[in-house]
Amino acid sequence: MPSKNEYIKLGYRNMRIVYMFAVVITILLGLSSRKYSQSLLPFVAQNAGDVMWAMMVYFGFRFLLVRKSLLTAIWLSFSFSFGIEISQLYQAEWINQIRNTLLGALILGIGFLEVDLIRYAVGIMFATVLDKMLPVLIHQRYIKRIAE
Repeated sequence: MPSKNEYIKLGYRNMRIVYMFAVVITILLGLSSRKYSQSLLPFVAQNAGDVMWAMMVYFGFRFLLVRKSLLTAIWLSFSFSFGIEISQLYQAEWINQIRNTLLGALILGIGFLEVDLIRYAVGIMFATVLDKMLPVLIHQRYIKRIAE
């Protein structure tokens, strides 16, 4: 029978898989919200991409720092997201050349919008709520085994 530490390590590994899956799904949903925006409600089309981007940032931090607290992931996600948005106020030629590429625009954005800060906050909080639900949905069997 595996030890408690082995179950914990297995749980961390499984959570990394879940977070990687969440990152990939969130990226696909975010890109789809841009590509198929004409098929969505206008409110959803205008906001979903930025909300999904912030969710992807959150899940990315959870993947990288699976053993850290939710508060750490929230703080890092807000810092990173808001930092990227505020960096858009800086308009030097070299960084604008990066922003003019597809990958640069997806990561760094193009222009500062105050409303994006609200979208990021909503995305991070929504991802946090989903994250709080994950242990109940996925880890339940491991928690039961550890308790035995």
